[in-house]
Amino acid sequence: MTEKEKIREIVLPGEIIGNTKTEKSGHGTFIRDQNIISKFLGIPKKNKDYISVIPLSGVYTPKRHDKIIGIVISVEKSGWIVNTNSPWKGFLSLSEGVRDFIDIRKVSLKRFFDVGDIIYTEIVDVRNGDIQLSMKSPSSRKLEDGVLVKITPSKVPRVIGKEGSMINSIKEKTKTIIRVGQNGVIWLTGQDIEKAIDAIKMIDEKSHIFGLTDKINIFLSDLNDENR
Repeated sequence: MTEKEKIREIVLPGEIIGNTKTEKSGHGTFIRDQNIISKFLGIPKKNKDYISVIPLSGVYTPKRHDKIIGIVISVEKSGWIVNTNSPWKGFLSLSEGVRDFIDIRKVSLKRFFDVGDIIYTEIVDVRNGDIQLSMKSPSSRKLEDGVLVKITPSKVPRVIGKEGSMINSIKEKTKTIIRVGQNGVIWLTGQDIEKAIDAIKMIDEKSHIFGLTDKINIFLSDLNDENR
């Protein structure tokens, strides 16, 4: 780390970061004796009256309506089992995966999705670790070719940026097409994939550094200078 890199405040699990007399407990915190306490090793964030903690590490916790990138790991009689990059597998039923009526006695489900296929899908229900997926969202689709990269799931908002500013900048300057799953899996295809991956990994590794957006823009601007 260079001397110019100023680190954001980092809190430890169990550390007191606020008081309910003046603030409200947000994501990644809990209350004990009117104290707001961090659940994670992470970066505290204040939004109006709420104080929350963005974890610096940890596994993905599936949530309803999340858009994720999954990999088909098994074809069953009535649907597909999907790796969701979490402790729990997802299930994509035939009715949620294919719009038309399919006679499973005559048609193999491998015709639609097979083992190893990468899909951009939506979580429609989560109950006791049972994750139900759907391909009915307009943005859902099979992702063919391309490259996958994994990041810390909690860093996804930093990769996307405010109103998509960060990811759009990466796509524009590297001439790539990128799909970001909220489960920390990212799919890329296009011209300068390696440079795009380097930028994404830089965000993942240095999300706790002030001025990260400027660093990424400089990094990507150097790429454009090289291509002139």
